[in-house]
Amino acid sequence: MLRWYQMKLASRPILTQSVTSAVLFATGDTMAQQLVDKRGLKNQDLARTGRMALYGGAVFGPAATTWFKFLQNKIVLPNKNLEIVARVAADQTAFASTNLFCFLSSMAIMEGTSPQDKLNSTYWNALSSNWMVWPFVQAVNFKLIPLHHRVLFVNVISLGWNCYLSALNSKGSAVKAMDLRN
Repeated sequence: MLRWYQMKLASRPILTQSVTSAVLFATGDTMAQQLVDKRGLKNQDLARTGRMALYGGAVFGPAATTWFKFLQNKIVLPNKNLEIVARVAADQTAFASTNLFCFLSSMAIMEGTSPQDKLNSTYWNALSSNWMVWPFVQAVNFKLIPLHHRVLFVNVISLGWNCYLSALNSKGSAVKAMDLRN
């Protein structure tokens, strides 16, 4: 299985990492619905899971693959520890903030709600939580993981993160829906 995955990464890196991202984003949402929301399999919101899979495969997978290659090629310093710090800083200021903005906005659009309301109710919580987790993860990623496995590493760690994002996104939608009813 690993050999097959390695061959797919070598021949079609963006497609392979996009499919992997779609599957793992959907898995994170399923974890949120089953472990956090305790919906039960009969009450799984498949549309919500589909939205997560779509974002993971169509947006995050290609963007992260391209971003990690950009960091690898453009942030090159003689001091390798300083290089890792610079990559983490760039990742957390440029990519993380933009990715969260795109994620929350696109989820709102796919849900038929206001992106502005979604951003107002969830963005800063998500970004501050991101900064508590991802700088350390990305430091390990940039130091120890080969470039072609970085998206996979992030996606595996993201099982918990996507569970959190899905629950946060769902909570933001539920709060807005309650406000609209009152």
